[in-house]
Amino acid sequence: MTLSTPTKRAFLGAALACCALLPAPGQAQAQAQAAYPSKPIKFIVPVPAGGAADAMARMIAEHLQTKWGQPVVVDNRPGAGSSVGMAVVAKAAPDGYTIGMGNVAANAINPAVRPEAFPYDPVKDFAAISMVGITPLILVVNPQKVPAQTLPEFIAYLKANPGKLTYGSSGAGSALHIGMELFLQKTGTSMVHVPYKGSAPMLTDLIGGQVDASMDAAATSWPQVQSGKLRALGVSTAKPAFFAPDLPPIGQTVKGFEMNPWHGVMAPAGTPQAIVDKLSKEIQAYLRLPDTEAKLRERGVVPVGSNAAEFSRTLREEAAMYRKLVSDAGIKGE
Repeated sequence: MTLSTPTKRAFLGAALACCALLPAPGQAQAQAQAAYPSKPIKFIVPVPAGGAADAMARMIAEHLQTKWGQPVVVDNRPGAGSSVGMAVVAKAAPDGYTIGMGNVAANAINPAVRPEAFPYDPVKDFAAISMVGITPLILVVNPQKVPAQTLPEFIAYLKANPGKLTYGSSGAGSALHIGMELFLQKTGTSMVHVPYKGSAPMLTDLIGGQVDASMDAAATSWPQVQSGKLRALGVSTAKPAFFAPDLPPIGQTVKGFEMNPWHGVMAPAGTPQAIVDKLSKEIQAYLRLPDTEAKLRERGVVPVGSNAAEFSRTLREEAAMYRKLVSDAGIKGE
């Protein structure tokens, strides 16, 4: 059937009118971002349930869910020093519906230790949203297995028993692993490394005496120190921690030792800036609430709450710093 010229014109006019009702691609994207979130958000936590990072993520998830009326589902994906979970985040669709709790191990230390076999670029494959907090490490020992009462005594004990003691970590290349290796390197001592798939199972074995010591996150180990199940010998930060003002910094005895492990919320690279900024603004506001700060400090976390630009800059600086630090110390992946 051949359409007459007037009919063609009418058909074309109707088609153009329909197209005019459809938003342009850029406009559609802007509308989708403005409506964010319109469905559940998955929050990847690259460590087992029960640790400091898991607690922080669940607090933030509960707040966002209450604030925005959409489920925020925490999904624990532990393994390989947090790189298993963060690889999931890096490869997810950059639409704001998959975020992750990045950390210094997964986004700075691990890539420096195993650069040739890493599943993602620790900086380029992520959009930094907000640093949540710093979790100081404390050097802890099993009081039944290790007689040392102070850090100098512990160093002397290690030198008298080279390679005979064990230490646990949350995995090869984790902050706990690197922290202890730096301590051993700077003190000229040696211990046997026993890696675990997270801090929680390691802590269970440390309390039970299956391993002798650890450079563990204060958030999980300090309560065990207070209960008498572990003995603390020093803290990784340059100054005494707020939760233990009498616990000396390791750097006072071991020159040049300092670590400030951080945790922060990230999204896949390419996530629209409007969504990144919306998440960052809401998380920052939540972290500044007095009740939130109190809850984090109860878990041994120093609240930060940086904006996206600040966190992105820190991420780049930390990645570069640990590349140099790991190289200088000669630390290799296991």
